[in-house]
Amino acid sequence: MAAKLKKGDKVVVLTGKDKGKQGEIASVNPSVNKAVVEGVNIAIRHTKQSQASQGGRIAKAMPIDLSNLAIVDKNGKPTRVGFRMEGDVKVRYAKTTGDVI
Repeated sequence: MAAKLKKGDKVVVLTGKDKGKQGEIASVNPSVNKAVVEGVNIAIRHTKQSQASQGGRIAKAMPIDLSNLAIVDKNGKPTRVGFRMEGDVKVRYAKTTGDVI
């Protein structure tokens, strides 16, 4: 099945502690249905100092479920994603505006 959300898409969080925040998808893991969004769902990780890194408390974006994300259309509103054929190419489009993503 084709992916509705991909790396680089601008999304908005629909539920949870970060509801309403927007960010860009850094990575997607379709096998567990989660994505990492920059600046959203931040957790503090305590890391040990090594020769390569300083160590200490490091903020890290944690994965968030794909069902809690919606892509942002050209108007800045959350929208659902649909698929259609344009010629012989399958494209994603925003359901609110009908524009190709």
